[in-house]
Amino acid sequence: MASVAYAAAPAAGGAGGFASFLPLILIFVVFYFLLIRPQQKQAKQHQSFLGDLKKGNKVITKGGIYGEITGITDTVLTLEIADNIQIKVDRQSIAGPQVKDDPKAAKDGKTKKLKSSGS
Repeated sequence: MASVAYAAAPAAGGAGGFASFLPLILIFVVFYFLLIRPQQKQAKQHQSFLGDLKKGNKVITKGGIYGEITGITDTVLTLEIADNIQIKVDRQSIAGPQVKDDPKAAKDGKTKKLKSSGS
C-alpha cells in the first residue's frame, strides 16, 4: 500500500510544476495583446504611410519640423519648410502627416486674439 502512495506523489509534483508556470504564461499573453501586438500594428501602418508618400504631402518630421514634400527619392525627401527654404531629410525621419491645425494658422489666431483683447 505504501508503494502505491509513493508512486502517486511524483505525478502530483509534475502537475504542480505546470501550475507554477501558468501565471507566467498568462502574464506573457496579456503583454502580447496589450503591448507587443498593438506596437507591431502601428509600425506596419507607419511603414505603409512612408511607402505612400508623394509630392505635395504635408508632413511633420520626428524632430518637429513641418513641411511640404517637394522632391522624393527612395530614401531622401526634400521638404519646403518656408518660402524658398528646402531641406533634405531621410524618409525614416518622417513622423506622420500634418494635423489639420497648421502651426501658422494657430499663430495667426493667437495674434488676432491678442490684438482684439488689447484694444
